[in-house]
Amino acid sequence: MTARQMPPIVFHPAYDAAEVADDHRFPMRKFAAVAAQAVAEGLVGERGLVTPTAAPMNWLNLVHDPDYVIRVLEGRLLPETIRRIGFPMGPSVVRRARFAVGGTCLAARLALEHGFACNTAGGSHHADAQGGAGYCVFNDVAVAAKLLIEEGAIHRALIIDLDVHQGDGTARIFANDPRVTTVSLHCEDNWPVRKAKSTVDISLPVGTTDETYLATLETVLRSIFGLFKPGLVFYNAGVDPHRDDRLGKLKLTDEGIFQRDAMVVDACQTRGIPLAGVLGGGYQPDIKRLANLHLGLHRAVAAKAATF
Repeated sequence: MTARQMPPIVFHPAYDAAEVADDHRFPMRKFAAVAAQAVAEGLVGERGLVTPTAAPMNWLNLVHDPDYVIRVLEGRLLPETIRRIGFPMGPSVVRRARFAVGGTCLAARLALEHGFACNTAGGSHHADAQGGAGYCVFNDVAVAAKLLIEEGAIHRALIIDLDVHQGDGTARIFANDPRVTTVSLHCEDNWPVRKAKSTVDISLPVGTTDETYLATLETVLRSIFGLFKPGLVFYNAGVDPHRDDRLGKLKLTDEGIFQRDAMVVDACQTRGIPLAGVLGGGYQPDIKRLANLHLGLHRAVAAKAATF
C-alpha cells in the first residue's frame, strides 16, 4: 500500500504533554509512542500525522453539563470530582483533554471522507453528562457522535466499545437518544462496580480467553449490523483486555487483540460503513509493548483501507 492510500492518523503533542507522573497508573507517555511507531512503520499517509484543534466549549456542552465544563476550563473543580477523575487537574491535563476530543471529532470527519481514520488518543468513556471519572475528563466519542449528528453529517451512529471496562458514561449520555446505539463488551467483575445500561451489554467472566471472546464478538457484530446500518461507527479499541494488563482481568493474547481489531475493521469494511477508531485503555507499564498492542488497530485499518 502506498502512503497515498494510508488512512489518516490524528495526533497532537498535547496528548503526551500532560503533567502526570511517569509512575502514575495511567501511562500518559503511550500516546507519543503510538504515533512515533506508526510513523516508523509507514502507517501514516503522505500528509503525515494529522493535527487537530482543541475542542471549543460549545462542542463540550453538547454532552456535558455546562457548569462542569466551565469548572474544568477555569480550574475550579471540586476536590471530590478531581478524585473521581484520578488526575491532578492542572492546565496541561485540561489542554490534553480538549485536544483529545478535538482529535476524535477530526478522526470522525476524516473517516466519513476516507472510510477509515484513527485518533491516537480518545476513548474516555467513563465521563458522563455530570462530570468525569476513571481518568476521563471529557467523553470524546460522545462529543464527536453528537456533533456530527447535530451538524447533519450523519443521522445515526454506532459506538462499539471493547475496552475491558464498561462504557458507562457513554451509555448514560445516549440512554434516551435513539440516534446512537451503544455496544459494550467488557469484564463483568471490573470497574465500574455500578454498571450503566448500554443498548447492548455483554459481560464476560474474569479470565475469558481469545476463543470465547472472539466468538462472542463475532455473534455481537453479526447481530448489531443485522439490525441497522449506521452512518458512522466509533470503535473504542482499548487493549486492557490483554492478559498482562494491570487493570484488565481478561486473558486475551497479542494475537487475540489483533484479531479482535481486524474483526471490527472487517465488519465495517465489508458493509461500506466508515470507521473512526480511538485508542482506549491499556495499562501495561512497558510503554513500548503497550504501544505495539495499540498499533494493532492501525495495522488492521491499513490492511483493509486499500480495498475500501
